[in-house]
Amino acid sequence: MQAIIMAGGFGTRLRPLTSIIPKPMVPVANKPMMEHVIRLLKKNNINDLIVLLFYQHEYITSYFGNGENFGVNIQYILPDGDYGTCGAVGFARDYIKDDEFIVISADIITDLDLKKLIEFHKNKNSLATIVLTSVENPLSYGIVIYDEDFRIKKFLEKPTWSEVFSDKVNTGIYMFNREIFEYIPKDTFFDFSKDLFPKLLEENVPLYACVLDGYWKDVGTLQEYRFCHYDILEKRVNLYIDGKIIRVNNNEIIVGSNTIIGENFNCDKYVIIGKNTKIGNNVIINRSVIGDNCEIEDGCIIFGSVIMNGVHIGKNSSIKESIIHHKTRIGSSVVVEVNSVIGEECNIQNNSHIKANIKIWPKKIVEEGATVSTSLIWQEKWNRVLFGSMGVVGLLNSEISPEFACKLGAAFGSLLGKGKNVITSRDAHKASRMIKRSIISGLLSAGVKVGDLRAAPIPVVRYEVGKENVDGGLHVRLSPHNPNVIEIRFFDRHGNDISVAQEKSIEQLFLREDFPRASVEEVGEIVLPPRAYEYYRDGYLKSLDVETIRKAKLKVVIDYSYSTAVNIFPSILGELGVEVVSLNAFVDSSKIVRTDAELNYALEQLANIVTTLDADVGFMLDNGAEKIYIVDDKGKILDNQLASVVILLLRLASIKEEKFKIALPVYFSNVVNEIIPSFHKDIEVVWSKTLPRYLREEARKENVKFIVDGLGGYIFPEFQAAFDGMFAIGKILELIASQDTKISRVKREVPDFNVVHTKISCGWESKGFVIRKLIEEHKNYKIDLIDGVKIWINNKDWILFLPDPDEAYIHIYVETQREKDTQKLLSEYITKLNSWIKK
Repeated sequence: MQAIIMAGGFGTRLRPLTSIIPKPMVPVANKPMMEHVIRLLKKNNINDLIVLLFYQHEYITSYFGNGENFGVNIQYILPDGDYGTCGAVGFARDYIKDDEFIVISADIITDLDLKKLIEFHKNKNSLATIVLTSVENPLSYGIVIYDEDFRIKKFLEKPTWSEVFSDKVNTGIYMFNREIFEYIPKDTFFDFSKDLFPKLLEENVPLYACVLDGYWKDVGTLQEYRFCHYDILEKRVNLYIDGKIIRVNNNEIIVGSNTIIGENFNCDKYVIIGKNTKIGNNVIINRSVIGDNCEIEDGCIIFGSVIMNGVHIGKNSSIKESIIHHKTRIGSSVVVEVNSVIGEECNIQNNSHIKANIKIWPKKIVEEGATVSTSLIWQEKWNRVLFGSMGVVGLLNSEISPEFACKLGAAFGSLLGKGKNVITSRDAHKASRMIKRSIISGLLSAGVKVGDLRAAPIPVVRYEVGKENVDGGLHVRLSPHNPNVIEIRFFDRHGNDISVAQEKSIEQLFLREDFPRASVEEVGEIVLPPRAYEYYRDGYLKSLDVETIRKAKLKVVIDYSYSTAVNIFPSILGELGVEVVSLNAFVDSSKIVRTDAELNYALEQLANIVTTLDADVGFMLDNGAEKIYIVDDKGKILDNQLASVVILLLRLASIKEEKFKIALPVYFSNVVNEIIPSFHKDIEVVWSKTLPRYLREEARKENVKFIVDGLGGYIFPEFQAAFDGMFAIGKILELIASQDTKISRVKREVPDFNVVHTKISCGWESKGFVIRKLIEEHKNYKIDLIDGVKIWINNKDWILFLPDPDEAYIHIYVETQREKDTQKLLSEYITKLNSWIKK
């Protein structure tokens, strides 16, 4: 007899198990679901099979081939579109040669006796017979009403409890006479329950219900998938299972060939272990199915779970009532809580914690020590911490979605408390607006009042937060380095970055989702701070010698980089009395991020215009208005290192005190120690950690007069302890005017120097090892451990190794007196570090 197997379903409700493979290929008890269906058909002498394909059909055809290995003959049909269940069967009309045939789904688990179906169908002389069976909850299935002769009278699709007149449901198994094709139109979407069966009833065609006892389950959800395995383990269904029965602790379990089980293995009687699998020592497995070619290391606990083929589970990990798809790697000491599903080829690194009810889509990475509290679907990985060096950073609409942002806002609001006030802002891009509004929703739900500056430069936001007597602030922007990445920065009540302790508190609230929600009357409100720009402008002008700048009558070219600085800075420059030529002085959200090529082109344009107009200086603001690029009066573009030293010279010359401090990052050039003695003052250089937050912290300390990061960022603490490109421009103009000098003239006073920077790949697990090796191998050298490891080759030459806080890299900075020595030293250490990492 022939049978048509419907194997074209998407299996949407089984995702992430079906994100890559089709539903019929999802394994049940270590065999694809469809293989169990084929074995059932063969057992009932139905050997001529026609398989209807659609989604990811290559997986099915490559596994089953022509059916020879399974003792059947298989032909395949691939319709050119979605024609519905019955419409697809219509494509088989030319393949059906017998008078009668069976139709069955490829994604059910059953041991129903199909011989009884065949006998019933023939005895009733039926054109169409539907197999019914009893289920506990018929609400999700179609109920069939039939008379005492089993002739069908009515169909009721997915009834409510008030409409449930029977527990007999449609199993999706049918037997037809070949004449049924006369009722199925060609090349038309046609459904069994909605079209064919009502049509047969309407025409009074013999349509019967065959009620069969036995096991049947439509594996339509992830929970049903797991429960189906429990039924198999409890022998409620008769399926073919590979392996032999062995006795462990007086319990009989099924174990495949070439499987090795370690010492002190403990289990109950409900366990299936596939072939070529290795179980370590002191492992506990209860009520679970373990696939082929797996490795479960010492001390693991697995309860109520399905572990598919090729999974590796590290030592002392715990997996409870969850599903792990094939070829996934679970690290050591990982906890997977109940009802979680991890897709295929994922990498769950050591000490991770997967919370309950989480779905992780295929090929994702969960970093070491991370806690996953939200399903990981589109993003590539779940970071081990929420906050990075630049705040909360992630891919738009995947790592940082509106839902994520709302939850983050609620966590921040919960930390501050009901009735508190927060200032919010963003850059000009619509994506930033979307995320900011979502964050605001979360803040409001926590009872926080929001003052929204809309689109504003970051320095203005920091200043406003510090002056408005509010409790915190935040800014949302596109990353200046990647147009697909969103950055969210949080500020304390002074406009500084929130502390690491506050970041941890927000992270804990976010992961626990333990937010105290506001009542109806406590919900926050949104206001527009009316004087934010006015406060900034007034403070800015009070912090400068405006009269000196006016008298100098400077000509300046400024590239605004399409930033929101254009909303405030022109009016400030007007008060300074400088002649300004403005470039790109309008907001354009499509040009927030510049490529290196675009940036270099814009700088060359700026330089050309400075030269053509005989301007005194040219500046380019970055889009956040935090950093600047400088072009001197000769039209020469200063690289950021050189510009930093030039402005440092100007600043040191302007300070009247005899004793003060400056702060520099540890990668800054040692040339500063050659410069300082010429000023004949007691100047202390504070070498700082490199991240912006630490430089800003130094700026708040007593008697610190200047901070520079060597990357275009300048802090003048007399105005605010933050990088502010707009104030830096004003201050540089004051320095030039008060000293009656030019940038090119000061540049000639700078000794030659060159700091070279590169980075090498280094996994998180290797960073500590590399740093330790560096310290051990350089015990006889002077070493600074302010940030990373800085090794002094002599009193002038040095090399710094700095682990990246956010990515799997180590940064290397080198400064020597001769360029060839720099390259030699850099090459030598890159080779050395790579060899250590490889080991």
